[in-house]
Amino acid sequence: MVIPSNLKAAREVEEHVLTEVARLGYDEASAFAIKLALEEGINNAIRHGNRYDAGKVVEVDLDMDERRVIITITDQGTGFNPNALPDPTRDENLEKPNGRGVMLMRAYMDEVVFNARGNQVSMKKKRLG
Repeated sequence: MVIPSNLKAAREVEEHVLTEVARLGYDEASAFAIKLALEEGINNAIRHGNRYDAGKVVEVDLDMDERRVIITITDQGTGFNPNALPDPTRDENLEKPNGRGVMLMRAYMDEVVFNARGNQVSMKKKRLG
């Protein structure tokens, strides 16, 4: 799926994924984890990667079945180093409005991998049970 750099398009992707996850029989906790990680990933791509540039797009690749969900999100930005992000749990960062998205993706998904450039994230969630 290729979407424009706007949050309305992001919500449409989220709704599609949640419908598929429900159809495939994922439990509520896994569906919540997938929704949260997807929302953070797409929002980061639009906000930080493409900087809301209407001339840029976000590519969302979905590979879902009854065993696992793999979501790959690619923006057209310059990228970043995910390992250089400040720790959002440190006292000096607790009141900052941004900076928790990557931490949440890593906490809720089974695997989160960024490409070397830092403009693509691939996330995997295995089905429980």
